[in-house]
Amino acid sequence: MLTISAGFAYGLWGLPIVLVAATTGASLAFLIARYAARDSVRRLVERRRKIAAIDQAIAEDGWKIAVLLRLSPLIPFNLQNYLLGVTAIRFRHFVAATIAGIVPGSVLFTCLGALGKTALGEVGPVRCAFFGAGLLATAIAVILVARKARAKLHEAGVDPIS
Repeated sequence: MLTISAGFAYGLWGLPIVLVAATTGASLAFLIARYAARDSVRRLVERRRKIAAIDQAIAEDGWKIAVLLRLSPLIPFNLQNYLLGVTAIRFRHFVAATIAGIVPGSVLFTCLGALGKTALGEVGPVRCAFFGAGLLATAIAVILVARKARAKLHEAGVDPIS
């Protein structure tokens, strides 16, 4: 909702705002998990077999798995921040993976908000059609990328959490 709101309020200029804000929030959660709540999050990881599999995959392939997790709706975004904080992934790799992984969804939802603003304004049908076509193309790209990410995670031994 916040990403759509940013698109509505700022148009496509909302995208850099969203990327900076989401990456900053994710980084803070990662650092909390790594340094302040490590024992609590570690116990969560040890109790859940599938989360333990993600931990194992990240230990082996680090940033690649982190990017794939960001691209897939396998685990909620906020939970990923804390889980990744207790793995061996380096902070700079986490930040890079976060940025790379949130771009497709951020573009989609920012465009959706911008389209909503355009649709409410007095803008011609041609502009709305272009925005709509761009939104549809972005949605299709996000779906295809999420499917590919899910397949790659499955190959790495990380199955979707039920």
